[in-house]
Amino acid sequence: MIARFVQDGKAIDYRPSEAVAAGSVIVQGNLIGIARLDIAANTLGSLAVVGVFDAPKATGAITVGAAVYWDATNSKVTTTATDNPYLGKAILAAESADESVRFLLNAPFTATVTGE
Repeated sequence: MIARFVQDGKAIDYRPSEAVAAGSVIVQGNLIGIARLDIAANTLGSLAVVGVFDAPKATGAITVGAAVYWDATNSKVTTTATDNPYLGKAILAAESADESVRFLLNAPFTATVTGE
């Protein structure tokens, strides 16, 4: 079988078992998306998997281009990768005192490689 086009991939279908509010960050394994609208329990809705978003951030400054992760426990964007799924990259700097950060959802991740 050859590949068959299904959709443009900017959003994916999602059917939650519990109601989801618009703007909720949904983590499904290594796939992360953001609810575009409210989704009632057991009703088909959609999650954005690309785009630019503002979300609450953990304490500390975040630089432009920094990889950011989703801290589901605290519902905040963080630069701490440990135990947090990759969310995207910051596209505006955020100072420590700022309450939110702007990021590109699921931006291509580039690992830093150190030379030998």
